[in-house]
Amino acid sequence: MVKRPDDLGAFAFVTLARLRVLQLAQGCTPRVPGVHTIAVMAQMEVAAGEVKSEDDLTESLLGAVAP
Repeated sequence: MVKRPDDLGAFAFVTLARLRVLQLAQGCTPRVPGVHTIAVMAQMEVAAGEVKSEDDLTESLLGAVAP
């Protein structure tokens, strides 16, 4: 079982993992080492912080540009 990060809600965790499963199923390279099913691999990537939501990326980009 993959532990969800404390700062990420359950719905956001599942949603990000599902989107990552679709990417992995299409042949994207996994971002964490190991041999697991694509569902477990996606959860591990989200838990490790290797996969970010679009909101996180937008916030980090805007924060870098803001005065």
